Amino acid sequence: MKKIAFVLAAAGLMSVAACSKSPEAAAVENNADVLADNLEAQADNIDALADNTSNATAEAVLENKADNINAAADNVRDAADEKADNL
Repeated sequence: MKKIAFVLAAAGLMSVAACSKSPEAAAVENNADVLADNLEAQADNIDALADNTSNATAEAVLENKADNINAAADNVRDAADEKADNL
């Protein structure tokens, strides 16, 4: 019986911790996730384009562009995390 009570108490604390994030912080993170997901989709499209080109130089340029866009997506998520932590 004590184990069940402990599990329920732990679950309650976890749900309180999950709810402690302000709505503004959640909105910042959600918006950043949408933006980052869109950037990653663009990078995937550019990677596919690079795979379909027969020009090695163009392929390298496109792959670098895709890498830069993926890095930008990571930066968006990191900036959002920092912003949300300060709200």
